[in-house]
Amino acid sequence: MLIVQISDIHVGPEFREETFQTGVDEVNALRPDILLVSGDLTENGLLSQYERAAELMKDFECPSKIYTSGNHDYRNTGYLLFKHFFSSDPIFRKKGLTVTVVSTARPERNDGEAGHRQIVWAEKALSGERGFKLVMMHHHLVPVPDTGPNTIPILDAGDVLRAIDRAKPDLIVCGHRHRPWRWQLNGVPIIHAGSFSSERLRGFFSNSYNVIRVDHGKFRAWLKIVGGPRLEFGKITSGESGISNLPRPGAD
Repeated sequence: MLIVQISDIHVGPEFREETFQTGVDEVNALRPDILLVSGDLTENGLLSQYERAAELMKDFECPSKIYTSGNHDYRNTGYLLFKHFFSSDPIFRKKGLTVTVVSTARPERNDGEAGHRQIVWAEKALSGERGFKLVMMHHHLVPVPDTGPNTIPILDAGDVLRAIDRAKPDLIVCGHRHRPWRWQLNGVPIIHAGSFSSERLRGFFSNSYNVIRVDHGKFRAWLKIVGGPRLEFGKITSGESGISNLPRPGAD
């Protein structure tokens, strides 16, 4: 099973359309089974931005696309529009893999919140699943380096983390901070995506996306620079790909 995670597209003033199209071509060449889109498809939740984002997402040639909303998507009552353009079921199953979507965006707020009912539901749902269990959400559960003060996390992250520790998913993927990273928490890996097509980047100054291969209950993940090389997450977290030696698009 091949999965691609993209995040933080931000259709609006900071959107890089040429970068987006390059990324689309690369993703389509991989022929993924599932495309995960972890929020902030729009910048301001406006109808025109949703219409454009919906058209752009049609360019991905993938049999299964799974979406969750971001805080920018919920601006200006954009939560009503998200349901119209990108609504998907909170649980997706395919060939021994289950994707559980935890919605963390809230109207007119930059911080995230899962909420008691959703946390109870997610823990129960995950505990009852077999095979490879993947959780997708927009906001970060654990602070990400190089992203400034941690003022907009999931407010009830402690309760979410307790549920995760009990249910033991195999992988959690997040977006939101425009900074690729990877944590390991009580044996559960958490992968953060950078921004796919926004010019607003933090700590890692190239647009990127994540490639995840799941095989026999195990996974391996890489970060792919749009228009550039593929990197192991170890190089990101060890600081080998800092400002001074960051691979640029077109590099071998």
